[in-house]
Amino acid sequence: MTNKMKFDHWTLNLDNSNLAWLCFDKHESSANVLSSPVLKEFAAIIEHLELNLPSGLIIYSGKQNGFIMGADIKEFTKINEEKKAYALIRQGQKVLDALEDLACPTLSVINGYTLGGGLELAMACNYRIAIKSDRPIIGLPEVQLGLHPGFGGTVRAVKIAGVRAAMKLMLTGKPIRVNVAHKNGLIDRLCTDEEWQNQARSMIKAKPKQATAPVVEKILNLFFLRGFIVKTLIKQVSSKANKNHYPAPYAMIDLWKQHGASSVTGYRAEARSMAKLICGSTSRNLIRVFFLQNKLKSQFTASEININNIHVIGAGIMGGDIASWCALKGFNVTLQDRSSEDIAPALKRAEKLFTKKIRNKSDLDKTRMRLSEDLDGSGIPKADLIIEAIYENLEAKKELYKKLELNMKPTAILATNTSSILLEDLRADLMQPKKFIGLHFFNPVSQLPLVEIISCSDTDTNTLQRGFNFVKKISKSPLLCKSSEGFIVNRILSPYMAEAMHLSEDGMASIDIDKIAVNFGMPMGPVELADTVGIDVALNVSKVLGKAFNRPIPKRLIDMVKNNELGKKSGAGFYTWTVDGATKPKATPSETARIPHNAEDRLILPMLNEAIACLEEGIVNDSDMLDIGVIFGTGFAPFRGGPIQYAKERGLEEILSAFKELEAEHGSRFKAHPGWQNLK
Repeated sequence: MTNKMKFDHWTLNLDNSNLAWLCFDKHESSANVLSSPVLKEFAAIIEHLELNLPSGLIIYSGKQNGFIMGADIKEFTKINEEKKAYALIRQGQKVLDALEDLACPTLSVINGYTLGGGLELAMACNYRIAIKSDRPIIGLPEVQLGLHPGFGGTVRAVKIAGVRAAMKLMLTGKPIRVNVAHKNGLIDRLCTDEEWQNQARSMIKAKPKQATAPVVEKILNLFFLRGFIVKTLIKQVSSKANKNHYPAPYAMIDLWKQHGASSVTGYRAEARSMAKLICGSTSRNLIRVFFLQNKLKSQFTASEININNIHVIGAGIMGGDIASWCALKGFNVTLQDRSSEDIAPALKRAEKLFTKKIRNKSDLDKTRMRLSEDLDGSGIPKADLIIEAIYENLEAKKELYKKLELNMKPTAILATNTSSILLEDLRADLMQPKKFIGLHFFNPVSQLPLVEIISCSDTDTNTLQRGFNFVKKISKSPLLCKSSEGFIVNRILSPYMAEAMHLSEDGMASIDIDKIAVNFGMPMGPVELADTVGIDVALNVSKVLGKAFNRPIPKRLIDMVKNNELGKKSGAGFYTWTVDGATKPKATPSETARIPHNAEDRLILPMLNEAIACLEEGIVNDSDMLDIGVIFGTGFAPFRGGPIQYAKERGLEEILSAFKELEAEHGSRFKAHPGWQNLK
C-alpha cells in the first residue's frame, strides 16, 4: 500500500488501485469508541477524501474484539444543558452525513461487537460485510441507558431494515447475531476472517444495489399507517416500561410517528430528542449504574481461580439452580441431597435451563454431562469449591461442616449460601475458619446477576480473591460484604417487606401494596416477592434479623408457614399460584379507601434507612457499591440510581422531614438513623 496517513486513532492507506483502507484503532484503549477527538479526526479524513476522491473507502477495525463499541458515554455525563447536548449530537450526525454523501462507494467491515454509534457509522456506509459469528454482536442498545440512537440511527435503521426489524432492535436494546442482521438487510454479505479483504474489494468494484427496506416495510412507513402501528408498539413497550420512569422507548416511537424516518426532518428531531434524554435523570442514573457495574467487577484483579470441580450440597431451589448455573458456565458439578427424589426436580429445572441457553446439540450434551447426582458425596474429595445450600439452621450447617472437613482437600474452598446467618457463628468449629466464605446467590439464580461475597475481618485474602474471580467466571456480579446478619440485600429488604405486613394489617389489599411498589419502580411488589422467595424463607430471615435488630416477627408469616402456605412453591401464599402465575384478588372499595397518602414512603424509606445503617457499620465499602448491589440484588428501581442516589436526588431535608412525620404517626420503626447526617 502507498500514501499512508497516520492519525492518533485512524490510519489511512491508499493502495495501487486508488482504494482507501481506513483502520480505526483508538489510541490507549482496549476497544474502539466514538469520542469527540475520534470523530474530529474522522471528519478531517472524510474532508480529505472529498478533495482526493478514492475509488472506494473500506473502514475496518484494528481491534480484535470488534468494530466499534459505540459512543463515548463518559462525554454524555459532562453535559448539563440541552443546547450543548444538541450541538454535540449534531456534530456526530454531520460527520456521518458526510460519510454517507461521499461520492465513492463506502463499506464497513464488522469483525465483532458493533453497537450503538458503531452500527450507526456502519449504516452510513453504502455496504456492510460481517465476519461470521454465533454471538449476538450487532445492536442499538442505547435504550438500556435511558437513551436512543443519536447519530442518525433512528432514521437509517428503518430505511435499511424496515419498521419492524429496526424498532425491535432499538426498543429492546438487545444485540442480534450477524445472520439475523444479514436477513434484516443490515449486513450485505457474510464472510470468514480470511476472506473479508477480497470480499470488500469485490463489493466496492461491483457496486451492487444498496440494501433498503422491503416494499411491505416501506408501506408500513407511510403516514396513514403509522398511527395504527404506534398503538401496537406502545402496548408492547408499556407492558415492560413505565413511561414516567423510562421515557426513551416512547421518545423513539414518537420520532418515527412524527417523521417516518425522514432524512429531511428526522435527524434534527432525533438530536433534539436525544439531547433532552441526555439531560434527564433517568439516563444519568442508568449511565451511572452502567459504570458502577464495571466498578463492582474490578474490586479484585483477575487471577487464576484454580477451580474446576464444584460440589453443591442441598438440591432445593437455590442449591439446585446454583449447581445447574455453574455447569452451564463450564464447571464440573456434583449435586448432593438425601435422595434421588430430592434431586430430581433440580435436574428437571437444569434441563430446562440448558435447552433454553444452548442451541448446539454437542455443547448441550457436554453441559448435561457436567452436572451429576451425587447421593453419597463422592465428589467432595475432588471438589475445588464446596457450596453448602441446605436450610437456614445454624447447628445443622455446623454439623455438616464437621463431616466435610474430614473429606475435602486442603486447597478446597468451603462456602455457604446462607442468606442471613453470621459467618463467625457458622465457622466457629472449623479447623480452617479463615478459608470459609459466604457466596450468597439470589432467586432466581439464572436471572439475578448479584452474588454477595461474605467475609470476616480475618478471612484469607487468597480464598476471598478466588471466590471473587469464580463469581466473575460464572458471569455474575460480586459484591463484597462484611459478615453481618442479613448482609446487604436481605437486611435492606427486610424492613420493606415487614412494612408491607403492617400496611396489610392496616387494611390495605395485597394487590394495592404491590402496585405502590411497582409504581415506584420496583420489579415486583413486596407481597409477591415474599410469595416468590418462599414464606418459610422470609420467616427464617425475619427470625434472624428480628433477633439481631430487636424487631418483631410478623405473626402472619408464622401462621402461614404452619398452614403450609409457603407461596409460589406450595401454590398458596398471599396469592394463589398455578403454572400460569399468580391469581390476585381485586381490592374491595373499603380496602382501596384505606390506602394512606404516604404508603410509598412507608415502603421505601425503611430501605433507605437500613442502607444508611449498612454504610455506617461498614458492611459494604462505599455508597456506590451499596447502590449497585441493592439494584442488582433487589431490583431497586435502576432509573433512580439506587437507594442512596435516590435519597440524594430527593434531598436530605425532605427525607428527614418524611421520617419525622412517619415516626410521629407510627412509632420508632421510622426513627431516622443518625448516619443520615454524614451523607454527602
